[in-house]
Amino acid sequence: MPSPRIALLGLSLESNRFSPTATEADFLGRYWFEGDDMLAAGRAPSSPIAQEAGAFMRMMDATGPWEPVPLILASGYPSGPIEGEFFGETIDLMTSGLKAALPLDAVYVCNHGAMVGTDDLDPDGSMLEAIRAAVGPACRIVVNLDLHGNISKRMVENSDLIVGYRTNPHVDQIERGEEAATSLRLMLAGLADPKPVLVKLPLAPASVTLLTAAGPYADLIDLGQRRQAEHSGAILNVSVFGNFVFSDTPDNGIGVVVTGRREPAPAEALAMEIAERAWADRTRFKKPLTSLGEAVRLATTTDRNPLIFSDAGDNPGGGGSGRTTELLRALVEAGAPRALYGSFFDMPLAEEAHALGLGTTFRARFNRHPGTQFDVPFEADAEIVGLHDGQVTGRLGLFQGRELSLGPSAALRIGDMTVIVISERSQTADPVFFEMFGLDIGAAHTVVVKSRGHFRAGFAPWFGHEQVIEVDTAGLTSPVLERFDWRGLPRPIYPLDEDAEWRQFPG
Repeated sequence: MPSPRIALLGLSLESNRFSPTATEADFLGRYWFEGDDMLAAGRAPSSPIAQEAGAFMRMMDATGPWEPVPLILASGYPSGPIEGEFFGETIDLMTSGLKAALPLDAVYVCNHGAMVGTDDLDPDGSMLEAIRAAVGPACRIVVNLDLHGNISKRMVENSDLIVGYRTNPHVDQIERGEEAATSLRLMLAGLADPKPVLVKLPLAPASVTLLTAAGPYADLIDLGQRRQAEHSGAILNVSVFGNFVFSDTPDNGIGVVVTGRREPAPAEALAMEIAERAWADRTRFKKPLTSLGEAVRLATTTDRNPLIFSDAGDNPGGGGSGRTTELLRALVEAGAPRALYGSFFDMPLAEEAHALGLGTTFRARFNRHPGTQFDVPFEADAEIVGLHDGQVTGRLGLFQGRELSLGPSAALRIGDMTVIVISERSQTADPVFFEMFGLDIGAAHTVVVKSRGHFRAGFAPWFGHEQVIEVDTAGLTSPVLERFDWRGLPRPIYPLDEDAEWRQFPG
């Protein structure tokens, strides 16, 4: 039997409809691989690509012969809608490559699942539909997605299997890539003929309620895994997608995708059971935040255990600018002792620090260039206590083993606080953002991060759940959903609409 020919594709973007448009430069700035360069990155011990894509390639290598057909694997850092012309050109490149490579036995797709376009509310669905049209009905299509995906009916109808993450913070990407590969091997061997089922709910919670260590979303993930184990092989995969509410599309809402190994009936029953549990628990998908005033009080209270603050309204990992100064200003003015703050995205400030040199004291001007309405300028006297080129490898959690390019970076001492300034927008989800300057996280009284939830895994050695403070700050990722002008969400939808109802039917 000839080795299966498997095309490799990906165009990954988490779109916040309130953030600036994502262009070709955003993808080229993060990663764009084609051909053998993609295979080399996937098989390397450390690279910038999504870990599930590399894990898929390595598992295919380990489980038998195959002929990879690497076309395009690209990702942009979370931002706004993808620019329509660029998206169309990229899909044309993908489909022409697929047609030229025929015949194919399968296509592996590594996307995020919450992409929005300037002229397309469901680019992930458009992409899968175009792939299916190019390769035909017999070719298998297997997809890896982030658990914050907004799952459309079109996405499910145009793929054989969708495998979503199970953990938030995301620490199971390798396992999910391996699962996609082993499931594809079962299909190619005739041991599985997947039957996916989608059930959607008018329930679009903010990401702060979608943690998987404990809470309502964790309960749904656990229920799905327990039931899958009880179904004696009848269920191939259970993926519960929490949605990314800031995409603001008609496909928002929790989506339960259960894939039967050969028959749809067991998958339909399980998908409905999980959805019914989610709806019954919908009031649990609300979470109070800590006010700015209380956060300042805690930061200046010395008789307590160390704490880590999440600047929840400005998470660059969800499309936040990384430049809001509300919390920074409050803590500087309050004189917060032994504090670390990471990381502020301000290339001009970082470049100025590099030009001035280590040990220089100067007037640091944050946000001297235009930004969003939340990127208010702030000035303070600062000493340059660290300089770095920003080329690092993640150590823990989401970024573990991934190459990060943060650009020229600086550590600025303002009072008793050390502020990290970076030149490429990124959420501070890994201790390497501080450790690259030799800073001791364990010696800090307060650590502040521009990150929504992934920092929990990266900073777990120092901060338990009870030491995490989620601060109610303004910004493009504020969990207070009432602050946004929603235009695309399917209304009514909970928790924005208390009177939302759910008609119980699949898809």
